[in-house]
Amino acid sequence: MSIILVVAPHPDDETLGCGGTLLRHKRNGDTVHWVIMTGIGELQEYSKQRKKTRTEEIRKVAEKYEFDSTHELNFPSSELDVIPKNNLIEGLAAIIKTVEPQVIYAPYWNDIHGDHGVTFDVVAACSKSFRYPFVKKLMVYETLSETEFSVRTASGDFKPNCWVNITDYIEKKIRIMKIYKDEMGEPPFPRSEKNIRALATFRGATVGHQSAEAFMILKEILD
Repeated sequence: MSIILVVAPHPDDETLGCGGTLLRHKRNGDTVHWVIMTGIGELQEYSKQRKKTRTEEIRKVAEKYEFDSTHELNFPSSELDVIPKNNLIEGLAAIIKTVEPQVIYAPYWNDIHGDHGVTFDVVAACSKSFRYPFVKKLMVYETLSETEFSVRTASGDFKPNCWVNITDYIEKKIRIMKIYKDEMGEPPFPRSEKNIRALATFRGATVGHQSAEAFMILKEILD
């Protein structure tokens, strides 16, 4: 049994990036913990109803995955780049020291959304072996509508070196994603059922499966 931690800049990134893999971890008996870096802040222009809806979405999603714990750091969404990095690291580090994950899933550093890059930097800082010796593997996931829209140089392209068969989990992944009603749309919108299936089919075809999720392994320690 392994201890897994998925770090999401926003609610829905965990499902888009590695929802099927998280379901597979739970099926295999692993403990899975969820960290959400951002929240809808009091000073941000969101209605009370939207804040209430978001809280309910997070509750339902955590329930569907059967997460062993959910942690909301509630830093303001789309503003991680103006928050002192030390504050972000301290917030995540406290959770990591409590959970002691062996495997961490983080967003890709070159995603078009700035919150994703900052989140990756914070996770990287919280995976140093001399401070967090229990972290044995660091995985980076791709987020549909963020990873593929990066316009940086080719050297920054998402290049997976690990694929996880999620054929048995793709239907539940999509059902969970639909909980985030305001995040889903109709094709050609990237976050649509059709395009979530398309990416899973493409990644699966690469490795001989019907559906898969792809990752970059950045660190793996075999003791």
